[in-house]
Amino acid sequence: MEKITFNLTALHKHGTAFFEFLALRKRFFVDQLGWDIPHDDDVEMDQYDNPKAYYSLVLKDGQVVGGMRAMATTAQWGSHTYMLRDAVDGKLIGIPADIIPHAEVTPNVWEATRVVISEQLGTQAERSQCLGLVLDGVVEQATAQGATEIIALCPPVFARTLRQLGYPAKIIGEPYTNLHDDRRYVAMAMPAVRRAGAKPPRATPLPKSTHMMQQQAVHAPAKI
Repeated sequence: MEKITFNLTALHKHGTAFFEFLALRKRFFVDQLGWDIPHDDDVEMDQYDNPKAYYSLVLKDGQVVGGMRAMATTAQWGSHTYMLRDAVDGKLIGIPADIIPHAEVTPNVWEATRVVISEQLGTQAERSQCLGLVLDGVVEQATAQGATEIIALCPPVFARTLRQLGYPAKIIGEPYTNLHDDRRYVAMAMPAVRRAGAKPPRATPLPKSTHMMQQQAVHAPAKI
């Protein structure tokens, strides 16, 4: 497996990889989890897939088998900033406004979202390797822009998974239950540093279709 990283200005250098990532997201979040998020028959794509976003994807035999999106907490595109800040501001449906104590706005902190790993990776070792490569790519992009920390919305169990992969994560908010998939999520933070001495997950194995650092990015009704 190999990782690739890019933003929208460079996606043309990677053939159909970006489209494949959006299609992988659609198959998991929409087809499997039933999330009510923007999509068509082929792909899932929302307001955070904009020129402020960066992507870390993993390829196996030339096909995308995992990926993640990230952006700085200083990002703004139209009326939207980054997911957790928009949730705090009441712009999203389904995520509590008190999901985090304070919405950071600093180049030192980046947010990661839309992590997914393909069910084509059939072994725990493959899924662990893929997730580690995805995270490595995001950390490389974030640190190149001066970031020191990455925040995300994850299932609580992934705090241990991230630690076992060599990324010391900590919970920074209270968990909530997503109304569409009945799964619990909580905000987490981890240092944006290159991992060392990574260990494969044992106690908290990754499922065949892994998702973490997610959001249900849906516009809230307009307030008049």
